[in-house]
Amino acid sequence: MPLPVLFILVTVILNAMGIGLILPVMPDLIVEVAGRGIASAAVWGGILSASFAVMQFLFAPLVGNLSDAFGRRPVMLLSLFAMALDYIVMALAGSIWLLLAGRIFGGITAATNATATAYMADISQPAEKARNFGLIGAGFGVGFVFGPMLGGLLAEYGTRAPFYAAAALSFANMCLGAMVLRETVTDTTRRSFVLHRANPFGAFRALARLPDLTALLWVFFFFQVATMVYPAIWAYFTTERFAWSPGLIGLSLAVYGTSIAVVQGVLVRPVIRLMGERMTVIFGLGTEVISLVILGFITSGTAVMFLIPVTALGAIGMPALQGIMSRLTPDNAQGELQGVLASVTSVAMILAPVVMTQTFAAFTAPVAPVYLPGAPFLLSAFLMAISLALFRRRVATAQA
Repeated sequence: MPLPVLFILVTVILNAMGIGLILPVMPDLIVEVAGRGIASAAVWGGILSASFAVMQFLFAPLVGNLSDAFGRRPVMLLSLFAMALDYIVMALAGSIWLLLAGRIFGGITAATNATATAYMADISQPAEKARNFGLIGAGFGVGFVFGPMLGGLLAEYGTRAPFYAAAALSFANMCLGAMVLRETVTDTTRRSFVLHRANPFGAFRALARLPDLTALLWVFFFFQVATMVYPAIWAYFTTERFAWSPGLIGLSLAVYGTSIAVVQGVLVRPVIRLMGERMTVIFGLGTEVISLVILGFITSGTAVMFLIPVTALGAIGMPALQGIMSRLTPDNAQGELQGVLASVTSVAMILAPVVMTQTFAAFTAPVAPVYLPGAPFLLSAFLMAISLALFRRRVATAQA
């Protein structure tokens, strides 16, 4: 594997690990710095997550356009350095306001995933893009498995230890990138920085002028909102429905992360070769709809554990969708595309937790008209069905 590709994969893995590293200690850290109970900590945790997502939405297109103008290498290395600083600030934070400032700063500079994906698009032939995007998804799955596990172990050394570890990993990866990363933006693909393209709304309008891309952006949006149901309510759902312990919940997440890594790292290439990109997207979205409906009504915890790998199989459609969108975008706008996709994901991260947790509460409260803890999954199945219908309509229009 070429060293630049290895660096991109390590970057994605460490990004996912960095998030997972700090998850186990965030409640205790917020209680520690705010001096309040766990209920207040949960409220502040939501504020911190929302502020991070809002900043990503606002600034991801800016960073994507900067990488189109000045190159992927400097933007990626600077982002990794800023990420390391952010973790150090949070490790040293003595007040909730400093934690909030750290999350805001982290959201502004957390552009490495979008830039890494743009870099992967730069170095990939058109036929290789979906497969290589699958490798990025696999890297995220690997990081998602090991991040929380390592964070839980480091928490034994105090609430600040995982933050120092995340900072060290980010800094070490920046050093690796400085040694092996070559610039992929050339004079022929470089374009000047224009401010109106560097805000999320201007970037959406610019990409909307490209053929067939508007419909695919909506497909991507509904997919992201629907799949956000897992991080939003999984722990609450499995506790309410099956009385799972935190350890068992962690194990289920590890199984999911491993399954995602296998699906996107191993299966994407042969499935696309067999079915083609369009049918792979349809297969992935259809599998997601069926899995979400089953989760909405399932009553056996054992059956859920066996269903998790099948659920992860639906993720096979996303690399194929990204490959189609990347091929429809000019070479000098790959960074802008990935910035917009990062903004779309951030919008999903802002909306989905609120909608899904409120739906869960509405159907599990004592006064609920129907007791149905899986209601958020049924809502997600409906949104995923919209995504599938939009994609099929786009395919039919393109073939007409």
